[in-house]
Amino acid sequence: MVETEYQTSSGGVLLRKENGQTSVVLIARNNRGIWCLPKGLIEADESAEEAAEREVAEETGLKGKIIDKIGEVSYWYWSKGERTRYFKTVHFYLMEYLGGDTANHDSEVDEAKWFPVNEALQIMTFKSERGIVSKAIEMLKEIGKKGEES
Repeated sequence: MVETEYQTSSGGVLLRKENGQTSVVLIARNNRGIWCLPKGLIEADESAEEAAEREVAEETGLKGKIIDKIGEVSYWYWSKGERTRYFKTVHFYLMEYLGGDTANHDSEVDEAKWFPVNEALQIMTFKSERGIVSKAIEMLKEIGKKGEES
């Protein structure tokens, strides 16, 4: 019999602006065959926000601060080895870059790297995560407009 399990994860869209260009950090998995946003399971003693900040730090070597929630994505995946199907929901947060070094990512990822947003949207593996990054950029533009008004 096939088991079904439910998972809740959290992750972040960590952005920085340099020389007028906005960049986002992505992580590579499966020998750089998958480029995606940093994310991971929420632990029992933490909030979704705390998990997002922790996972971004662990998987990218970078520290970020949450600005706002972007949204969430849900999907099914199959673990052949465990003979289990999973329904996973991932909460994503817009994050401001505070510092760190991508060389300090953990062993779960092959590489953590900054990409200009347009390049990131081309290289990202998952359509749902491309949508999250696009929404994050729109949110950033709105924040910028509000800042100009005050």
